Amino acid sequence: MSLLVVGSVAFDAIETPFGKTDKIIGGAASYISLTASYFTKKSKLVAVVGEDFPNEFIQKLQDKGVDTEGLQIKKGEKSFFWSGKYHTDMNTRDTLVTELNVLGTFDPIIPDSYQDCEYLMLGNLSPAVQQTVLNRLQKRPKLVVMDTMNFWMEVALDELKQTLKNGRCTFN
Repeated sequence: MSLLVVGSVAFDAIETPFGKTDKIIGGAASYISLTASYFTKKSKLVAVVGEDFPNEFIQKLQDKGVDTEGLQIKKGEKSFFWSGKYHTDMNTRDTLVTELNVLGTFDPIIPDSYQDCEYLMLGNLSPAVQQTVLNRLQKRPKLVVMDTMNFWMEVALDELKQTLKNGRCTFN
């Protein structure tokens, strides 16, 4: 089984009724990749981080067998940052801060060695970036899973609706 994970590798700050963190490692692609490493040795990551992102976490991904050839590190730039406050039920939250930084101009480059993916997990990204990934794959994966969050639904919902309406997902 080969898995391609495309999404955010980021920093988060989280507040719950039970505690609070400052800047910690976050991002959907970070934790999808780590979790997948327990089930497959063929996990491949496409993401972008800034120069401020710790090499120790990238090394941890590599140590777990995650292929990071598709991880872009943008010199002189900052990584994506999200801060939120969860309510008592832990199912609802308020976004306090969203700083797109490198994620705002992310152009996902799919290495040739990643083109054989059987499964694709598109993490929290703009619909346009998710569409770009789909269009850059040379063949259709067996399964595509897409994730989103309220930020993209608020700022890019019309874009997503138009993409789905036009059926612009093409594969060779």
